[in-house]
Amino acid sequence: MNTDPKIELAEEKISKLVRRFAIPAVISGLIGALYNIADQIFIGQKIGMLGNAATMISFPMITICIGLSLMLGGGTSNMFSLSLGSGDEKKAGLSIGNGLTSLFLCSLIIVASVAIFCTPLLYAFGATENIIPMARTYILINGCGAPFFMLSFGLSLIIRADSSPKYSMFTLISGSVLNFILDPIFIFGFNWGIAGAAWASVLSQVFSFSLGLYYILFRFQSVKLNFSYFTKLKKRIIGRICVLGATPMLAHISMMIVQIVLNNALSYYGGQSVYGGDIPLAVAGVIGKCNFIFMSINLGVIQGSQPIIGYNYGAMNYKRVKKTLFLIIKTVGIINIFTFISFHLFPREIISIFGSGSEMYYQFAEKYFKIFMFMVLVNGFEPVVGNFYSAIGKPIYGIIATLSRRLLFLIPLVFILSSKYGIDGILYSAPIADSLAFLITGSFLFMAVIRLRKQEQSITSNSQVL
Repeated sequence: MNTDPKIELAEEKISKLVRRFAIPAVISGLIGALYNIADQIFIGQKIGMLGNAATMISFPMITICIGLSLMLGGGTSNMFSLSLGSGDEKKAGLSIGNGLTSLFLCSLIIVASVAIFCTPLLYAFGATENIIPMARTYILINGCGAPFFMLSFGLSLIIRADSSPKYSMFTLISGSVLNFILDPIFIFGFNWGIAGAAWASVLSQVFSFSLGLYYILFRFQSVKLNFSYFTKLKKRIIGRICVLGATPMLAHISMMIVQIVLNNALSYYGGQSVYGGDIPLAVAGVIGKCNFIFMSINLGVIQGSQPIIGYNYGAMNYKRVKKTLFLIIKTVGIINIFTFISFHLFPREIISIFGSGSEMYYQFAEKYFKIFMFMVLVNGFEPVVGNFYSAIGKPIYGIIATLSRRLLFLIPLVFILSSKYGIDGILYSAPIADSLAFLITGSFLFMAVIRLRKQEQSITSNSQVL
């Protein structure tokens, strides 16, 4: 059996190849989602609703870290796959070195920003006076771990692109398991509360980073990595990496902006309703983490297929690219249906996992699931568009699809409908925005299929002429 990663990407049966790459990525995504909600569950049990709200307020900072990691780590893996497919191994190696160095420098900026502007940031994220003390503790500790978190995340994407999806999975899962072990010890055993949850996260991130660094130093297989690739930064390489990783980065940055707007709107209009300001924030935080679980499955399938798409597009094997895209669309559709059914049939059961609350808390949670999350049925196709166009080196369509849902539709609708209908207006803004955005997403998917068919026909015609 030939284990050369380049031959495998070019010749292995698509369905088998997608399973080999996507299953570890899905498992990584699921464990990563559980890793994110572990704090939420333990904090909810130990501290209660305000603890959940504090982590919700801190989440935009984490979103920024993920966004930058996706831009530089994801852009690096995209550029690496395209360069490898076209046969330019030096460019592939330069993309790894320049991408990782840039990611490290960005993480240091995050650490400094959180340390200097912690309290103003929390107020900007929508914190109330009741939440500020716990949120400050949580965000300051997590801020210290930003370099390890961002590098471990970016390394996992690069390792997967090097045709090692299982090791990529191992780096993420090991940290998640460690976090799950440390959470109850620090929160309950040492009685550290929300600080314990934050320290458990940081230590697990250090462990995941260590495993990823070991792979890069001693096990990287597709190309030989020279030290100069990491120290001699080239603007052209870094610029291309940023462009190729712009779609997932903008998706997460726009998600952060939406979170900030929603936090402030839910706090303000919740305060004018029977629910108060804290219940909507806590509910939005919990349900956001629930949705993240299902979205992680989608993203695992999509991101796991990226090396297959990037390598074969670079090698001009458009038939294999098209087959991979069709398989992704089918799989994501099935996941979306399951998510929709779960959210609409078991809202109270899901929310109860994260701790107890008042009857008003449960009532608002049920409304949020059934109204705000109504169009979850089609939301999973947005990252399909974004990741596909980034993988083939043409990210502009993915950027448009990503920004249209959140910035063009959702945020304006939140302002317009909440000013007229209060907190109910906020809930109904999401399904309307999702429906409008799906028109754009669907058209871009159709364009992708047509484009691939034309490129495939062009290659066939040229072969017949020769």
